[in-house]
Amino acid sequence: MVGWRAKSGLVLGPIVWMSKKVMNPMQMRSAGTPGAYASIVRHRGRVSGAEYETPVGVVEDGDAFLIALPYGSRAQWLRNVLAAGSATLVHEGATYRVDRPEMIPLATVADRFPASDQGLFRWLRVEDCLRLRNVAREEVGGRAA
Repeated sequence: MVGWRAKSGLVLGPIVWMSKKVMNPMQMRSAGTPGAYASIVRHRGRVSGAEYETPVGVVEDGDAFLIALPYGSRAQWLRNVLAAGSATLVHEGATYRVDRPEMIPLATVADRFPASDQGLFRWLRVEDCLRLRNVAREEVGGRAA
């Protein structure tokens, strides 16, 4: 736990690998659907150009979406979104185009997250949050999502 709280690469490396190979595929089964814990951020690889989907915890905040960053700023999906300046977010069964990614201190928006998440964030010393601005709700299947 100390390694996670210190954001040590030696500790986070295996945790990130486990998340990518085990936890993310399990989360993707329901991510983005109404009532699911995780939403989906769709992003393009900044080097490969390949399309990726990553499950993330999202909270709506007015015209924006907030994503706490327990792994800090090293996550590849985060680096891809920041480099592109935009992404697509599937949240609660709707698809949104989002842009203007902005890293902000979690402390400034922590109260918008559920109390259980806030406790976990404190315990893991999560300091950063990503704010994505909602550009538009996209059409899905010929009607508004």
